[in-house]
Amino acid sequence: MGARLSAMIAAARVAAGLAAAVAAPEVVLASPDADTILRRAYENYRSQSSESTVAMTIHRPAWERHLELKAWTRGQDDALVRFTAPPKDAGSATLKLGRDTWVYNPRLNQVIKLPASMMSQSWMGSDFSYDDLAKSTDIVTDYTHRLVGSAQAGGHTVWTIDATPKPGAPVVWGKVSLSIRDDDVLLEETYFDQDLKPARRMTTGKVGLIGGRPYPVSMTMSPLDQPGQWTRTDTADARFSAALPPWLFTLSNLQNPR
Repeated sequence: MGARLSAMIAAARVAAGLAAAVAAPEVVLASPDADTILRRAYENYRSQSSESTVAMTIHRPAWERHLELKAWTRGQDDALVRFTAPPKDAGSATLKLGRDTWVYNPRLNQVIKLPASMMSQSWMGSDFSYDDLAKSTDIVTDYTHRLVGSAQAGGHTVWTIDATPKPGAPVVWGKVSLSIRDDDVLLEETYFDQDLKPARRMTTGKVGLIGGRPYPVSMTMSPLDQPGQWTRTDTADARFSAALPPWLFTLSNLQNPR
């Protein structure tokens, strides 16, 4: 009788264990938080340093303009951009160190420091602003981020993040909405004015492998109140985390035509 009772108890325990296993909820891995997703996307775009060759197309309903440039970035906020073509624009350059920005006009042989009020203005007549020129991390440091959604597209998870300005932050936009793929590629940014009306949108038209990483090869900025107007950048080549000489990011080098 004792042996039979022990067997019955053991069987009951096994049955209970199986039932618990069946009833156990599926383990769901948590998504990264919004700050992490955003930082990874910007690290993928800039890394600790970068050097890239880019073509820029400025399109208007009545005309189109093509430029070529070289760009270097260092850390989170430093950048140098120098135009190499066409000949009338070759040598024009922009240097950004932290929150300070200078432009060089070779025809006037003049360096001008831009006031903060001009950082949202058009850069070289394009739809990109001076703040956009090197994907400065102001969006990371001056905004609060909230993960508002996710979707599946092309075999990837795409997260949607809303960025709202921190109190007192020196920013232009009332909100920025970003779509970022799970391999750290920035797919879209929509900029809202202070009345939270969408004002312009940047979209990634092509993703490719550059420098050994998935990268937004083709990016287009469009003002939403100007149909048929846009500016596209196409990255031909880039290298990341390379040692760049300190003199590269100096005012004296800003005027260097090479």
